[in-house]
Amino acid sequence: MYEPIRTKSVHTLAAGPGDFPHRSREEELDIQLAGHLSALLAVTDEIRQAAADPELDRAAQELTAQVARLRGGHPPVRSAVAAAIHEPHVDGLHQRAHALAGRALVVAASRADTAAAILAARRMEYHAGAGHLVSAA
Repeated sequence: MYEPIRTKSVHTLAAGPGDFPHRSREEELDIQLAGHLSALLAVTDEIRQAAADPELDRAAQELTAQVARLRGGHPPVRSAVAAAIHEPHVDGLHQRAHALAGRALVVAASRADTAAAILAARRMEYHAGAGHLVSAA
């Protein structure tokens, strides 16, 4: 009564389950953590243009080292920010850096990366304190 279906179902993948590369959970977390730390590095570089703080120089070096480690030795691309930054903008940058460090801390904790978690926690503490100092001034 019914004719059998002769074509493949639209619900199956064109490639078989082993035909495309898969990443492990650890690799995905490495990529995500490297992205958060790279974004934090970019904001740190932007704040460094406004404030000559040796803590920010050291933090940028540590962030660069962590991103390179997570990316298999490839250092992050960094930009030189030449624009003048105003005081209210710096406060917003500290808030953004604090949020990025928080995201990095969550990912580092979930992948059990102690070095990255400690670095992210220190960055959160610094930017939380810097945000209070800027708004109190």
